Amino acid sequence: MSPLPPLDELDVIGPDTYMRDGYPHAAWKRLRKESPIHWFDLPGGVGFWAVTRRADIVWISKQPTRFINGPRLAIFEEGAPVEGERTFVRQLLNMDPPDHAKYRGAASAWFTPRAIQRRAGEVRRIARDLLREMAGEGEVREGDFVRDLAVPLTLGVLADMLGVPRADWPKMFEWTNRVAGSADPEFRAEDVDAGAGGVAAIEQTRNELFGYFAELAAERRKDPRDDIVSVLANATIDGAPMPPLELLSYYFLLVVAGNETTRNAASGGLLALIENPGEWAKLRADPGLIDTAVEEIVRWTTPVIQFCRTATEDVELHGKQIRKGDAFCLFYPSANRDEEVFEDGEVFRIDRRPNPHLGFGIGEHFCLGANLARLELRVIFGELASRLEEIELAGTPARLRSSFLGGIKRMPIRYRLLPE
Repeated sequence: MSPLPPLDELDVIGPDTYMRDGYPHAAWKRLRKESPIHWFDLPGGVGFWAVTRRADIVWISKQPTRFINGPRLAIFEEGAPVEGERTFVRQLLNMDPPDHAKYRGAASAWFTPRAIQRRAGEVRRIARDLLREMAGEGEVREGDFVRDLAVPLTLGVLADMLGVPRADWPKMFEWTNRVAGSADPEFRAEDVDAGAGGVAAIEQTRNELFGYFAELAAERRKDPRDDIVSVLANATIDGAPMPPLELLSYYFLLVVAGNETTRNAASGGLLALIENPGEWAKLRADPGLIDTAVEEIVRWTTPVIQFCRTATEDVELHGKQIRKGDAFCLFYPSANRDEEVFEDGEVFRIDRRPNPHLGFGIGEHFCLGANLARLELRVIFGELASRLEEIELAGTPARLRSSFLGGIKRMPIRYRLLPE
């Protein structure tokens, strides 16, 4: 048996590793055991502390003034990790108190449990329309789950809530792919310099999206409608209209985070069920397990891999001397398999209770769209459990080249769906 590499040589941030092998769970497991707060150097002299245990991520996340969100949103191997964060300036994700609560409140009424439950019928209608197209006459068919169900459902629901005209939905799809896959050549715009790194790709997409939503917001100020674009375009912060940069950054966040993460949870969830046929049979036999199944899917897939926090003062943690200005990389998938919290955390089990996962984050930045994501996943897997007679992979799933968002670009499947 070859010796294990030194901890400093573990690759936890290289996008090629994630695209080739999926999440580096073996590396995170070693770090949790041997060095739960571990320093990694990056090119250019900018490094970070990798945080891999659930308790430490919670502890850091619940002290938003001691560990702030700026200036780095996440840790990127490529591009300019600090200067490049201008791409994410004044976005809800990297706001700190007291601004964060003010801006989050501008749209929060649209994402409460009651508000989301009112959309259940529409989400189910979209899912059934898509499944009807997939089913055909009930024969064995082949398709791409990402393209045929995960993307159109999550994108359609979000675009409808935002108030984006249906003709412009393909633009939203392209923007989300380009941002989530900013380090993936497959999604990079042709006129973006391949040597400029992911930051340049995100900036170009941001500029296009900002231009589009600036026009749409101007229209909705003149003619408000019952949609999120109108609500934010007419929102006030401290008695004044929301500033343009913050407004457009809000739209940017909703477009990208609002469908990219849930579609990846759906795709990764189906992959887990295919690879664990006993769990799939359990869900089909007992539809009452849908809620715990959804929570286990979120734990298992954890689509947001990491966010960054920055220390505002010197602090000691696990015997490590943290300096003011040091960056922490919070690895949520690692926390969701922490042996101190999850019994048999490396096992996918749809009836897992309790399940205190961090798939939606923790603290002030708990995912705004968690209720919507849960609804969409309940509908997707509830409908599939009642109608999907046969399912298997028809090829190897293609993973996104990213260490920030864990995505599946394509997942070929062979299946038989019962027609309605």
